[in-house]
Amino acid sequence: MNWIEQVTILDLLIKGFIIGVVVSAPLGPVGVLCIQRTLNKGRWFGFVTGLGAALSDICYALITGYGMSFMDELIVKHQMFLQVVGSIMLLAFGIYTFRSNPVKALRPVSARKGTYLHNFITAFFVTFSNPLIIFLFIGLFARFSFVMPGSPIGFQLVGFLAIILGALAWWFGITYFVNKVRTRFNVRGIWMLNRIIGVVVIIASVVGIIMTLFGKSLS
Repeated sequence: MNWIEQVTILDLLIKGFIIGVVVSAPLGPVGVLCIQRTLNKGRWFGFVTGLGAALSDICYALITGYGMSFMDELIVKHQMFLQVVGSIMLLAFGIYTFRSNPVKALRPVSARKGTYLHNFITAFFVTFSNPLIIFLFIGLFARFSFVMPGSPIGFQLVGFLAIILGALAWWFGITYFVNKVRTRFNVRGIWMLNRIIGVVVIIASVVGIIMTLFGKSLS
């Protein structure tokens, strides 16, 4: 493996990790469910809920990547344009996240803990029931030039592995945080956390647009 390939793999790992975190972070129904289970059942029940969501996300990531792989010529010729479009899509997503109220997704939690497998499966299907996540992956893949035409299959697998690692890191971190502040974490905490995530995505999107327009591509 030469030095250029090593840099490419490092780039893929970083980009994939960021994509995994960004996709997982917004507190939609499964995010709120993860927090609820962490508070009511324990940290590891919350974490396996995140694992179920991560499995669903990687399924949609693979579908998106496979679909975009047929757009080789378009991706090569219009890379800068696609990066700007991807950043705009992320900006819209950030604004939506900031304005949304995750508290509305709160649902009564069963007093029974159930098995880890049961919590995993239910989280998977809650996440998988929202195919609109594909549009978020399209925006992220375009923004980071994640789909590289003609790249070896091994490189692509490294990228998708990094997405899984990013998602798992997020769910591990959020369940750890919520578990540590469980006595002080309430409905307002969920609302504030979602707003912070929205602001971060908005800022990153605007920076991405500016960087691309001035020729400072992230790819």
